[in-house]
Amino acid sequence: MSDHFFAGSYGGDAARIADDSVLECKICWHIYDPKEGCNYWQIPAGTPFSKLPDHYSCPECDGRREDFMVVT
Repeated sequence: MSDHFFAGSYGGDAARIADDSVLECKICWHIYDPKEGCNYWQIPAGTPFSKLPDHYSCPECDGRREDFMVVT
């Protein structure tokens, strides 16, 4: 992992985010809220962003998981 990533992005380091953190795609602003999960990827409600499968990408624009930014 590079030390140079988009400001606000967690950069792929799950230790940087809490289980209840809401994240946003930096490209299309799609929100991943662990309370809701993700219908597109069939991720159940209650799944923290850090526990998403490695293949997860933004369901709206296919943005990389590492490029999501912490909202809360």
